[in-house]
Amino acid sequence: MNIDTADIKAIEEIVATVERTQRAKDAEGFLALFHPDALWTTAHGKVLIGFDAIAEFTRTVLPAASWDGDVTYEAIHIEFLRPDVAAVKIRQIYHATEGDSEGSPLYVMTKQADGTWLLHAGQNTEVRV
Repeated sequence: MNIDTADIKAIEEIVATVERTQRAKDAEGFLALFHPDALWTTAHGKVLIGFDAIAEFTRTVLPAASWDGDVTYEAIHIEFLRPDVAAVKIRQIYHATEGDSEGSPLYVMTKQADGTWLLHAGQNTEVRV
């Protein structure tokens, strides 16, 4: 499969935007990254099906999150399942004075007709040491 480096850069930018919006606790910026038919599972196992469920949860939880906002996201592996579908493995670290915690999200992203990439499915898993 011939992969366009512009697609890799666009996917990496989505991951960077996830990081920026999480740090800022910016629910609307985060929600702008989602496909209308997205499904999302949080690190604690809450299943959110469809944009409305994701939005309701995000608008409630993200602004009120108790962590200090210092979080990093890194796309550590991008696997194109088709030219317009990518599985993206993320390394997510929440930095806190009492110690770091890690998540291991998997995003499935889809390329839209206009060339933009959106989060279509996500499964986050807390990494326990």
